Amino acid sequence: MIEEALGFLFPAALRAAAEVGVADHLSDGPRTPADLAKATGTDADNLHRVLRLLATRGLFEEDDKGRFRLTRAGDALRSDAPVPVRSAILMITDRTMWLPAGEMTRCLKEGTSAFDRIFGMPFFDHFTQDAQTAAIFHEGMASMSDAENQPIAEACPFPEKATVVDVGGGHGGLLLSALRTHPGLHGILYDRPHVLAGHRLDTPETKGRWSVQEGDFFTTAPPGDVYLLKRILHDWDDTQCVTILNNCRRTMPPSGRILVIDAVLPQDNAPHQGKTLDLMMMASLVGRERTEADFARLFGEAGLRLTRVIPTGTVLSVVEGVPQKLPS
Repeated sequence: MIEEALGFLFPAALRAAAEVGVADHLSDGPRTPADLAKATGTDADNLHRVLRLLATRGLFEEDDKGRFRLTRAGDALRSDAPVPVRSAILMITDRTMWLPAGEMTRCLKEGTSAFDRIFGMPFFDHFTQDAQTAAIFHEGMASMSDAENQPIAEACPFPEKATVVDVGGGHGGLLLSALRTHPGLHGILYDRPHVLAGHRLDTPETKGRWSVQEGDFFTTAPPGDVYLLKRILHDWDDTQCVTILNNCRRTMPPSGRILVIDAVLPQDNAPHQGKTLDLMMMASLVGRERTEADFARLFGEAGLRLTRVIPTGTVLSVVEGVPQKLPS
């Protein structure tokens, strides 16, 4: 149990190494802590102590000359890695996630997020006041999504030709993968103006097949055939989720569908990353990760019927919903 309690020091060390860019300075081969300290502007002895701990988890290896090198796992910490995780690590270990997690007892006693008490406002309101934190969040989400988007796009049951609305789609990584994988689709990226400014849809293979639309998914949603909500509902409480789903249902045709892409928690005690992320949602936001039964209930309250849950090969699943038939 003591070992488990000490576990928080590993992500602290991981963040420190990622923040100073150690991995970028090891791309050409092993270096001593003294060399790395000069390159990163850090203290050599303390840097060695951080790398020594990270080496116990296989991110670095120390040779008999006291030099550290990157392992295959640690290589993903490079800012130019093919599938980089540095931005995601900086987001997950940012103080907006870290500090509320340390106040989890407050969540238990008060039944609400610890974020507001620490930062003086809700999670997403804080982002509108802090552009640097907002940038860390959106870059981190894009980084997490890059490894997921292609298998998710392949798993989604898209019609051959349809208009797909990516609701709260951020920089458009998933929509871009969907358009590339399914050439008959047209896409609409729907989000706040400051988020859309960083979209990634302008590529030769998707030319003329996408548009962006500014808006608030708590108010309305653009007309479309298929609605994607990836890592959206887990940010919000049940009432807010029903509002979002309702706004999509009202603008879709009777043949339309909603594809909620979130973790679907197993009912048993099996390990699942979503069970860990659920506590992050509890501490920093107002949302939660959900079971299939939870999604079925939300869908029903929004006038939708859950038709199936599709695995994607990632921690996320596709939860499909269609409009309920009105009684004749």
